[in-house]
Amino acid sequence: MAAPRERPGVEVRVRAAAVLDAVLHGGRSLKAELAQALPTLPDPRDRALLEAICFAALRNRHRFDAALGAWMPRPLPRRDAPLRALLHVGFAQLDALALPAHAAVAATVEAARASGRTHQAGLVNALLRRAQREGLPAADADAAWPDWLRAQVRADWPQDADAIFAASAVPGPTWLRVNRARTGVAEYAQRLHEAGIDAHAVDGLPDALRVDDPVSPLAMPGFAEGDASVQDAAAQRVADALSPPRGGRVLDACAAPGGKSAHLLERDPTLQLTALDVDARRLRRVCDTFDRLGVGADARLLAADATDTASWWDGTPFDAILLDAPCSATGIVRRQPDVLLHRRATDLAALVALQARLLDALWPLLAPGGRLLYATCSVLQAENAAQAAAFLERHADAEVAPLGDDFGRASGPGRQRLPGDEGMDGFFYLVVRKRDAA
Repeated sequence: MAAPRERPGVEVRVRAAAVLDAVLHGGRSLKAELAQALPTLPDPRDRALLEAICFAALRNRHRFDAALGAWMPRPLPRRDAPLRALLHVGFAQLDALALPAHAAVAATVEAARASGRTHQAGLVNALLRRAQREGLPAADADAAWPDWLRAQVRADWPQDADAIFAASAVPGPTWLRVNRARTGVAEYAQRLHEAGIDAHAVDGLPDALRVDDPVSPLAMPGFAEGDASVQDAAAQRVADALSPPRGGRVLDACAAPGGKSAHLLERDPTLQLTALDVDARRLRRVCDTFDRLGVGADARLLAADATDTASWWDGTPFDAILLDAPCSATGIVRRQPDVLLHRRATDLAALVALQARLLDALWPLLAPGGRLLYATCSVLQAENAAQAAAFLERHADAEVAPLGDDFGRASGPGRQRLPGDEGMDGFFYLVVRKRDAA
């Protein structure tokens, strides 16, 4: 007889519970934990299920905790944090993913035994059976947001806050960026169709295809060979907003994981690109991205602090600078639901200060007539419209280069897209041009 952890589906639940335990109770990043867990599962269907369970559990953790609070006579002690994670795995299967109840319950109970919790397998079975009978409690879409952050979003967007919370609570579509240096958008859409993947182009997004049904990138034809990348349409807009001159000297100041730099190079391989990131490990991801897509052979990749320009800048001004700044990531909660677990109220002031330091440090590196794009994946005004206005007050030689409605609604001197707008992530854009010397 096979060992319990070798039975179909059990290992997936065991690993999903371990990922959730690390994220929920250990302060770990979901992306980092999945990067370690997914390669250990050889079957792509298991990898897809693991990912789906973890995302569903994190998006609905407040509802699942409410059920545990109502159904258990006393809260689970800290030592039973792994059990809480496993129960969230079970609830996610029955609730958000609507998997066949018998298989989901049986595999999750077996996962309790496989995890050394045989004495709690009966409790797991009883709670999952109750969830199957009664369903999980409903909750408002903003219930997962920390009180301080919920209040900030409502203060910044009083008319749109409920829509922001609702869009952030559900999965977004998959957006692909076709590498037009290798293949055409229509041609690649046809290849996807032949592989059973429905994708469609969107007016005004020349490199994009939208896929509404969940699909693994590894199932996409030519993905490993660099024919396409997964990149939200809001992030693809960065290349349009920056619009560097052909063959120009370009800086991507916070480049990892490299998707935006790669997009610029796909459009213009003659760019003289410098890609910078403060984290050498993350910079290796930029190398991997460039290698897969066949771009950036002549790019300059530097592990350095962008604010310490004396340590890395060669003194030659840049024609265009992209600052995709560190931010609260409140515009991409639907893709990174653990943001709501890890973000603290004290983080915001520190992020706003860092963004200002980056802007002020990089501005002198821009040539007269050049363009700087400040972008975030945030919806908070302090990081976006207010940050942009403060920068313009500090720099008299900076003038706004207006962007059109394709970049979202006007917000201060920039443009703001909110989560779910036209299926895209939340994103802020400000383009400033350096006035020519008199």
